[in-house]
Amino acid sequence: MIKLRNIEKCHKTKAGFTYVLRQINLDIADGDFVTIMGPSGAGKSTLLSILGLYDHLWEGEFQFGEYPVHRLSGKERAALNKRNVGFVFQQFHLLDDLTVAENLDIPLSYRNIPKSERQAMVADALDRFNIVGKKDLFPSQLSGGQQQLVAVARAIIAKPKLLLADEPTGNLHSDQGREIMELFKKLNGEGTTVVQVTHSEANAAFGQHILRLKDGWEVKA
Repeated sequence: MIKLRNIEKCHKTKAGFTYVLRQINLDIADGDFVTIMGPSGAGKSTLLSILGLYDHLWEGEFQFGEYPVHRLSGKERAALNKRNVGFVFQQFHLLDDLTVAENLDIPLSYRNIPKSERQAMVADALDRFNIVGKKDLFPSQLSGGQQQLVAVARAIIAKPKLLLADEPTGNLHSDQGREIMELFKKLNGEGTTVVQVTHSEANAAFGQHILRLKDGWEVKA
């Protein structure tokens, strides 16, 4: 599904160039559950942004399915992202002035999906995640665990091939965090490819593969 070859990213400073990622090679097959680990500043979130087609300022080769990302225009990359990627953030990133149901509708509204079909998909997601009773509430009226549940539902409502999660349990207590990880495991079992960034060895145990980074380099076990 994904092949990265010699991916590098750097920032230009007065002192020269500071590298964030160095010579990253990574293969992710359909249905994989991959964890990216490492200390703060290792380049984990940067790599996740590249995988999600959000960050375009890098060097190397990136194959996403049949598409050579390194050769695509910004518009083509954005379209590929919308068709294939769901993203779960540590800070939830729900829109505060929209209800739960309206937040779920947002990613569907970016696609050419009729309103009636979108309403049915939102209803299905509300039912699947047991949040039907929360559909008319605003994010500020939900607990942290409930907000993250809505964030996961929003990320997968359009059935992305790739689900990315950046410290998805970082703001949750242990029981809520375990619930989210069990949900990721279930989604992965249903065929969704999952890549998560985490500091938690317990969370990493839910996946099959671990990529460890330090100072932008892959650390071999």
